Amino acid sequence: MMVGGFAIGTTEYASVGVLPQIADDFAINMARAGLVVSFYAIGVSIGSPVLAALTGGVSRKTLMLAIMAVFVLANATAALSANYDMLLIARVVSALPHGIFFGVGAAIAASFVSEDRRASAVAMVFGGLTIAVAAGVPLATVIGQRLGWPMSYWFVAAVGLVSLVAMAATLPKEIDIAPAGRLIDQLKVLGSGRLLLAFGMNFCAWGGTFVAFAYLPSILAEITGFGPNGVAWMLALYGVSVIVGNVLGGLVSGKALVPVLALMLGTQAAVLLIFTFTASSMIGSILTLGGLGALMFCNVPGLALYVVQLAHRSRPGNVDIASTINVSAANAGIALGALIGGTVADSRLGLGATPWVGAIMVGCGLLLTLWSGYLDRRDGHRSEMAG
Repeated sequence: MMVGGFAIGTTEYASVGVLPQIADDFAINMARAGLVVSFYAIGVSIGSPVLAALTGGVSRKTLMLAIMAVFVLANATAALSANYDMLLIARVVSALPHGIFFGVGAAIAASFVSEDRRASAVAMVFGGLTIAVAAGVPLATVIGQRLGWPMSYWFVAAVGLVSLVAMAATLPKEIDIAPAGRLIDQLKVLGSGRLLLAFGMNFCAWGGTFVAFAYLPSILAEITGFGPNGVAWMLALYGVSVIVGNVLGGLVSGKALVPVLALMLGTQAAVLLIFTFTASSMIGSILTLGGLGALMFCNVPGLALYVVQLAHRSRPGNVDIASTINVSAANAGIALGALIGGTVADSRLGLGATPWVGAIMVGCGLLLTLWSGYLDRRDGHRSEMAG
């Protein structure tokens, strides 16, 4: 399952590395090319919760094998795409297994071990995702640059096939875990204003990042002046800093959660703004992107924990569903961010404006965080008065 997580994480972000090649091959502008990123995110944000609810009665092993088979076939279809519309459809289909794989996979991993080892088992499944950002994306980028962008998707399909065969051989036929929540339960979660505010924080944080990140190879090549090898090494640097940021975020998110989140988002917006001015310098880009990569995943543990805390207060019976919708909110932000970034790149503002436009979107997330913190303090004060 960790190998499957690696494949899914790689296909989610690998398109970023080959967007310029896709744009050239299909003779389209960057805004249209960016839809390759947006459509995948849309497939995750909309398709995953719906499919998870509809497949609650399916055998867990059958479900995991089926979604991985769909994933492999969809990436093979993307590699064989004769036109851009076919590529977009393949990207949506390849995204549908994303949420189910990690949601069900984490539950399966936890069911295999004793209670004191469950966190480690779940971390192993998600470990494939972080390894993908650090190693899979740069590797897929190099493959796409040297052998053509379709080979990036063939690479992902091959890794997915390895996972499919391994799961078929090792997963037991009967796996006892709770089914996913019904669609009506998901709608109940969306009826909570406090949770919607938290989802908005995640939406803006990820969306603002992808305004620039979706077009990072183009920025590094056209503005900074890196060659193909340099772009791949910069993506590797970005991936390593993502892992560092994720670990750091997990360490600091247990203390004064909302102030820490506000600090993270404020810093993220500031560094994006700084990247507007450092993008023309190789040294400046190296330093700035190291910080941006860390900040990209640094707030993930805190935002996830905050949603869980709010769900326990406002929707105590639907905490897991709230967490799932939080992932969908992040991917909806990615879809919009990539779309905005492409529009900005092809406008008079140009590619160099994408970092500061992204900073504005992250800044909106900061404002939502500050507002949510104010509501927390107000509700706490009212509880004290009532007590």
